[in-house]
Amino acid sequence: MDKPFIVALDFASKEEVRTFLQLFSDTSLFLKVGMELYFQEGPAMIDELKQKGHHIFLDLKLHDIPHTVKQAMKGLAKLGVDLVNVHASGGSAMMRAAIEGLEEGTPHGMSRPRCIAVTQLTSTSEQVLRDELLIDRPMKETVVHYASLAYRSGLDGVVCSAQEVPLLRASFGTSFITVTPGIRFAGDNADDQVRIVTPYEAKQLGTNYIVIGRSVTKAYDPYAAYERLKREWDGGQ
Repeated sequence: MDKPFIVALDFASKEEVRTFLQLFSDTSLFLKVGMELYFQEGPAMIDELKQKGHHIFLDLKLHDIPHTVKQAMKGLAKLGVDLVNVHASGGSAMMRAAIEGLEEGTPHGMSRPRCIAVTQLTSTSEQVLRDELLIDRPMKETVVHYASLAYRSGLDGVVCSAQEVPLLRASFGTSFITVTPGIRFAGDNADDQVRIVTPYEAKQLGTNYIVIGRSVTKAYDPYAAYERLKREWDGGQ
């Protein structure tokens, strides 16, 4: 997991994935497989991507009673993915159960997948937090609190906006990883994201990994967009 860029495979079929990845035939990528793709193609898609040498973030955001999450994680651990996640709002018992499931399910001789917790989705605004979720604390305070639950539950890090990374670094140090969606190039459409930053801003804020989807996958030239991503991360234009 040394690559800081996670490309979101927001496709509905393996055919679309194969077409996209043909552009990167000489490159090992860190890929995010989310619900849209996994629920259509299942574990076979994970195996195919692994066979091509890619790292995989399986983004299913588990959120259920502790026993169910533990059993699900036991199964997911067998897939050999690098990163999985849960919703921190499921509580500390659920998060601890997720780690137990991963440890029990990881085949002998392999490292268990890292497990991170979603704090608040980058599509969630302060207004939604207050008016719909009935959380009367500011976004940043809520994110730090959920991250604290994840940290104390033994998780490896969190999903958050890059805007919240400095606060988390101050509270939990550098070994607690941050994975930050909501990444857009300057001038790109925000789509359904709210708390967004550019790749360069995300690096300056100190995040470990950025997740980028449509700015690359829907670009006229995805390979060129990925190269732009790398340049901007390094401070270039």
